[in-house]
Amino acid sequence: MAGWGSWLRGGRSLAAAAHPAIRTAGRSAAEPVCWSRPPLAARDLSLSAPGQAQRVEEGPGPRAPEEWRSCGGEKSSHPPHSRHKPVMVKEVLSYLSPKPGQIFLDMTFGAGGHTKMILSQAPDISVFALDRDPVAYEIAEQVSQEYHGRFRPLLGRFSELESLLMASGVATNTFDGVLIDAGCSSMQLDVPLRGFALSKDGPLDMRMDGDRYPDMPTAADVVNALDQQSLASILRIYGEERHAKKIAAAIAQARSIYPITHTQQLASIVAGALPASAMYARKDLLQRPAHVATKTFQALRIFVNDELNELYRGLRTAHKFLKPQGRLVALTFHSLEDRIVKRVFHSVDLSERPNLSARQKIRQGLRRQEEDEPCHAEQRNLNWSNIQKKVLTPDLQEVQENPRGRSAKLRAALKL
Repeated sequence: MAGWGSWLRGGRSLAAAAHPAIRTAGRSAAEPVCWSRPPLAARDLSLSAPGQAQRVEEGPGPRAPEEWRSCGGEKSSHPPHSRHKPVMVKEVLSYLSPKPGQIFLDMTFGAGGHTKMILSQAPDISVFALDRDPVAYEIAEQVSQEYHGRFRPLLGRFSELESLLMASGVATNTFDGVLIDAGCSSMQLDVPLRGFALSKDGPLDMRMDGDRYPDMPTAADVVNALDQQSLASILRIYGEERHAKKIAAAIAQARSIYPITHTQQLASIVAGALPASAMYARKDLLQRPAHVATKTFQALRIFVNDELNELYRGLRTAHKFLKPQGRLVALTFHSLEDRIVKRVFHSVDLSERPNLSARQKIRQGLRRQEEDEPCHAEQRNLNWSNIQKKVLTPDLQEVQENPRGRSAKLRAALKL
């Protein structure tokens, strides 16, 4: 388990770049992270005790589409990918503005809704589509047969995209447009065995590509092995959870009796840690009651899959492979993701605290010039021009038709 411990200490704190006090820059898998004040690394995400450093019970990995079952356990005639609805399709097409003969990159294929709409705009448009989820990749391979060489699926993470494109013969400055959809898909949320949804009991997994990386720790590994202070840090930073300390203490107490291995087991622990006033206070954007464990599940999912680091790497790669004046459209689903996209598009360093005074900004700029840190230099080279001034959100009709897309935020920019 030594390798797993080093993975926790070195890798997953990096995604906290969305936190105002933290700075990150792109890196290869072996490169260190550029930090100003890493909140998790400072606390050392060490295993709390040798006896807890054992892998807990795991469920099977992601299943092929034909093996998917409904939450009741019976085979479903409508697999999750058929129920998945792409978000803000009209807005995505408007800002990508596909034209005949152009080539695009969809960095999160999912169920293929956005990709199919892009391909439908002209008979000679081509699309490369990436997804880290092998189930989504299998769907993409099936879809590719319908488009006779116009569609090329790729399997991998954002951090692997550059090498995948080069291996496919794609040169830099190639794409006319790139789409990043950072949300989870129905293939993940609607399958209890994958452990993403707290409303459906299943193994506490949450890995998007666990069958590709079987040694990758699951959410169950995280909640059973990390010390209480580290758990609280994860919940506070990645889930923006106000009650992070209480929840972490409840998790630590519960796992001392029996390992936490299933989603509803964890949801019950979180619910029991909070006062009655907190239980019924949370509502989603549609003013519907939201489960108190929602932010805890979000935090664990982001941490396990290193989502914020992957997003930043994806933005860098998109800039590299877009043509000058090429368009990038980014869909995000929570404030941490949107903060990264906004700062990258505005060429604001991810370490910069918000609402600085003019004097503070001048001092910070002078300090960076003296230090000449490579993290800052690389960020300055990612030059964008925002297409729209303000972030876009789904209209009321779309929210009513597709409630899962209610928290979507769209930003678009041109590569300079």
